[in-house]
Amino acid sequence: MKKYRVLTILTIAMLFFFWGRIYYEIGRPIDSHNGIFVYYNGPISNVVGRNISKDGYNLGLKYQCVEFVKRYYYEHLNHKMPESFGHAKDFYDLSVKDGQKNLKRNLYQFANPSRSVPKEDNLNNIHFGTS
Repeated sequence: MKKYRVLTILTIAMLFFFWGRIYYEIGRPIDSHNGIFVYYNGPISNVVGRNISKDGYNLGLKYQCVEFVKRYYYEHLNHKMPESFGHAKDFYDLSVKDGQKNLKRNLYQFANPSRSVPKEDNLNNIHFGTS
């Protein structure tokens, strides 16, 4: 019995030791693409606050996927979306035809399938459902 208790305590201690090694602090850079950092967000439901650029452009909720995409486009491609709010699903407008400009995002939009294939720095958005 004592042997199992010691083994259990050692196992728990090792878990805490390794958990401390893999735990990321929220907001810590965990990767980058073309010099633009991806920050650790924590649990799925975590929201830290809004990220606003120095010139007042809304980049989105800190460390969320949309915030990274908009920050990447803003910092790497010098692109601002006229409609700066919304979820990832809002980036694709069903009323815009293949190859036409989505004026809300100031980006050309392509359907899947399309006459064109994605290129580097294109934003790919998957739409599910009918609305």
